[in-house]
Amino acid sequence: MTLYSVLDFGAKGDAKTDNAAAIQKTIDTCSGNGGGRVVFPAGHQFLTGPFKLKSFVELYVERGAKIIANPDESVYTESAFRENRAEGTIWIGGDDAENISITGGGEIDGQGHLFMEKELPAIYKLKPITDFDPRPHLLTLIGCKNVTIKDVILSNAAYWCVHLVGCEDVVVHGIRILNGLKVPNCDGIDPDHSRNVRISDCYIESGDDCICPKTRREYAEYGPCENITVTGCTLISTSCAIKLGSENMDAIRNMVVDSCIISSSNRGIGIQNRDEGCVENVIFSNCIIESRFFDNIWWGKSEPIYVTSIPRNTDASPYRFPNNDKQTEVGKVKNIRFNNIICKSENGVYIKGCSDARPENILFENVQVEIKKWTKHDGGVYDQRPTAIDGLVKRETCGFLIDEAEQITLKNCSVQWGTNPPDYYGHAIESHKVDGLKIQNFSGTSAFPGNKAAFALGGKNISFD
Repeated sequence: MTLYSVLDFGAKGDAKTDNAAAIQKTIDTCSGNGGGRVVFPAGHQFLTGPFKLKSFVELYVERGAKIIANPDESVYTESAFRENRAEGTIWIGGDDAENISITGGGEIDGQGHLFMEKELPAIYKLKPITDFDPRPHLLTLIGCKNVTIKDVILSNAAYWCVHLVGCEDVVVHGIRILNGLKVPNCDGIDPDHSRNVRISDCYIESGDDCICPKTRREYAEYGPCENITVTGCTLISTSCAIKLGSENMDAIRNMVVDSCIISSSNRGIGIQNRDEGCVENVIFSNCIIESRFFDNIWWGKSEPIYVTSIPRNTDASPYRFPNNDKQTEVGKVKNIRFNNIICKSENGVYIKGCSDARPENILFENVQVEIKKWTKHDGGVYDQRPTAIDGLVKRETCGFLIDEAEQITLKNCSVQWGTNPPDYYGHAIESHKVDGLKIQNFSGTSAFPGNKAAFALGGKNISFD
């Protein structure tokens, strides 16, 4: 393999000089010569503005080396979402490249806190923006094929960290994403209209969603997001650790999540459908989830598992709607499996549909839910944001709360309550407007078995085995 050191092309690893031109020259030369390894040597910190990866290039950040984002907002000029200029910019990018990789064990630091206005108790306050938000996404790959991101540290993203747009055949393995837990919008990994993506053995902590497949409207031509696997990951999020949606104008389908640990998150696993796209054929298995309450500014109310398909709020950005018309139908959520899940949370499992989009064919098998209160934040609430109906909904906490859905099965599931339950704790299972609820070999009572029944079931075609 041919090696190209950025130092040989004029880069200064002094943490002060902007090396974007030298880095781009190294990448262009490497790619133009048929490919090889672009090396960032250990012992140096390479400050840089935006640059682009090219085909057949391995970006190799040695252990002890660091690439750091230039904090000068004026160098970030390319929107991350094309004509939509209000949701960040591109720092490290790549367009229609193939056979590219980022490896080496070193660190790529987005210096996200330098793009914030100030730190508040629960979140960083954003700087005022008009039509353009200069906060850089750390890595944005668009229309790329045969991508590998392995054994590196990605840290302190100012906006999304890894955004994979219309990419095919992607391996993300053994990386650490260490984002600020107070930084808004700093998602970990977002496969967007991408296919055949394998995410494995990663550690991710992020103020926003850790892993979030979606289909954004700005990149509609790339089609569905499908054939995604997530295995062996450890996740911490101030929002939702694994979320499907909420931007979903096409389809998210054929996804498997297995052997993951979610801890200290505002929400564990979430399916959040708000647009016309569908979510289908998804399996979550062999996971441990710990979720807790946090500040209202972050979406989520400690739901360990959350499946919703409801209309989005009509005052959202016009880029959320087809033809900017502020109206859209809501797509189906169907064929979802939760197997062998242990949940410890301050809230229960929540399924919520609407008359036009009822979650369908959802199986919970060997799902254990333990509910107990341990934070100071108020409970007795579920979070439906972003939505045209009520956002934060005050109601009793149930082990499983199912509202407007079809063909729901609970098999070998259980609900347990902690000691000294608050008075807003309620039934083990509560349902409303459900058509086809099957409960098999269920274990558990209400939070107050002497005063409240274990089940409060509304709907039709309800059966027990």
